[in-house]
Amino acid sequence: MSQTHTFQTEVQQLLHLMIHSLYSEREIFLRELLSNASDACDKLRFQALTAPELLTGDPELGVTVAGDAEALTVTITDNGVGMTEAEAMEHLGTIAKSGTKAFLNSLDASKVKDTNLIGQFGVGFYSAFMVADRIVVESRSAHVAADQATRWESRGDGSYTTEALTRTQRGTTITLHLKEDAKEFAESWRIRALVKKYSDYVAYPIRSPKYLSDDDKKAGKTADMEQINAGAPLWTRAKDDITDEQYTAFYQAACKQYDTPATRVHVNVEGTLAFTTLLFIPSERPFDMFDRDRKGLSLYVRRVFIMDDCTDLLPEYLRFVRGIVDSDDLPLNVSREMLQQQDVVPKLRKLLVKRILDHLQKLAEGDEAAQATFAKIDAAFGIVLREGLVSEHDSDLKAKIGKLIRFRSTWTMAQEPADDARRTSFADYVSRMADGQKGIYYVTAPNLAAATSAPQLEGFKAKNVEVLLLAEPVDEWIVGQYTKHGEHDLISVAKGESDLADAETKQRLEEQNKAAEGFLGAAKEALAEDIDVVRFTARLKDSPCCLVGAEHMPAPWMEEMLRRSGQSVPKSKRSLELNPDHPLIQRLQALHGSGKTADVKQWLGVLRDQAVIAEGGRLADASAFAKSVQELLLKAVPAAEAKG
Repeated sequence: MSQTHTFQTEVQQLLHLMIHSLYSEREIFLRELLSNASDACDKLRFQALTAPELLTGDPELGVTVAGDAEALTVTITDNGVGMTEAEAMEHLGTIAKSGTKAFLNSLDASKVKDTNLIGQFGVGFYSAFMVADRIVVESRSAHVAADQATRWESRGDGSYTTEALTRTQRGTTITLHLKEDAKEFAESWRIRALVKKYSDYVAYPIRSPKYLSDDDKKAGKTADMEQINAGAPLWTRAKDDITDEQYTAFYQAACKQYDTPATRVHVNVEGTLAFTTLLFIPSERPFDMFDRDRKGLSLYVRRVFIMDDCTDLLPEYLRFVRGIVDSDDLPLNVSREMLQQQDVVPKLRKLLVKRILDHLQKLAEGDEAAQATFAKIDAAFGIVLREGLVSEHDSDLKAKIGKLIRFRSTWTMAQEPADDARRTSFADYVSRMADGQKGIYYVTAPNLAAATSAPQLEGFKAKNVEVLLLAEPVDEWIVGQYTKHGEHDLISVAKGESDLADAETKQRLEEQNKAAEGFLGAAKEALAEDIDVVRFTARLKDSPCCLVGAEHMPAPWMEEMLRRSGQSVPKSKRSLELNPDHPLIQRLQALHGSGKTADVKQWLGVLRDQAVIAEGGRLADASAFAKSVQELLLKAVPAAEAKG
């Protein structure tokens, strides 16, 4: 005889909230019910360790799920621990009352880690009301006789009924009577797809009827059951038992990639924070590497899929890493669709980052094959990794990133055989520094060609002082924030006054600047619109002049990039440095001395514009520059004599 029970008023409101607001996707219901079924099996497995008779007659634990498109039902059955009528009323009739949570609380702390229990909140069962207008649960506890089974039924409308039932099989059967707009979930293909997506790695086999053709159905054939989940996931197996081919197949399938991974990190961490992770670094840079909607890791909790693209577990500078994290105790919100930002998440994130950076360092310091792998990774993702020099706030992790960063330099470009891809670390640069050199010199440019031909390098090359060639757009931003590596300042050769000159050279420069005060003052006046200072310098050898910015001023090509992106960039003046030993500068001084100030002004304007072009900048008035060049060429080229 059935009995009707009414949910309390507050519980009715909570049930309505969960059905309509808690979960973002209705398909989540199958994950929740299969997780509950897996928990029931795991509870029985654990109890059978001390009471093996509980498994008598049905020792193989598992779950079946079947849909009936005609009857509009989905049925999920497990042969786990089951429930008594009192337990059904307690756990199904009371929202947020988790049987799994209560079971875990009854165990010693030392035994909890031996379980694979998933459900913790006691609300997942009610997600089924998102797709069903009636749910029937039939269950028999493994601890009671067949005639002590129970049936629980509800329409999710504030009440439920229970009645006694005879059931020969232990465990639980849940039958969902689907709403008309949820009939897709009764289709076999839909059920299989959801199992594959959410519950593929549940520890127990999930079986479903094999597909039958229409002819088979007409012939009255009955479908055999087949396992539709993979069971034990690859990442839970010992690394020595997994081949490279199996790793690659998993990477391509689970991470939706088409290349072969350059390397992988497969670790199992036990202790206060227990997790397993299988991470891959691709061998090719994806086309969407700089897409703001970045991808993250796939998150599992006790082998049940929670979410794709979990960006909380890795920083943006490691956004190229793909793979999974399977945690035993990661804090989730009640719908299990997002992480709770408790202290566990930052700790897990730091552990993951440290494992990745340590693995990359091991490659960088390894044998020839390992170093070749690291070089390939650096070529593809070094530009992204170096963002961590600015965005990473943990000093230990930032130090690890600093060891991994690689740049081209005037030294690497000069090595034989010539190789534009060859790069150097900060540590190697420091090992080659000249006696007395305190800073790490660099130049930024929009591309490698502009960097290698920058006139500001001439004096450094002449003195065999190595300069890093930073030719990626992100580099200008990085060195604006990351201004010191270890004990060494990062110094731009295109900003501030050069510190290359020795005492003798500095003395000579002072004398030359003083002697040419009139010429330099006139040059500053002529170019006052965008030039702040005109001075002689020792940093030039072959070029007549170059432009130099203030210490914290962005490069002109970077300013132009910012303007094109719609950002407001205040106009800034720069310094024009002249090579006092260049014949052209000496002739301009002579012209100025002879009173030809108009010609000098025009020549200085052309030199200034040439310096802008040489460093990759854009002229404010290209047509005016072309016209000035034509006029000066006309004056310089002798006229042909007329033929009689």
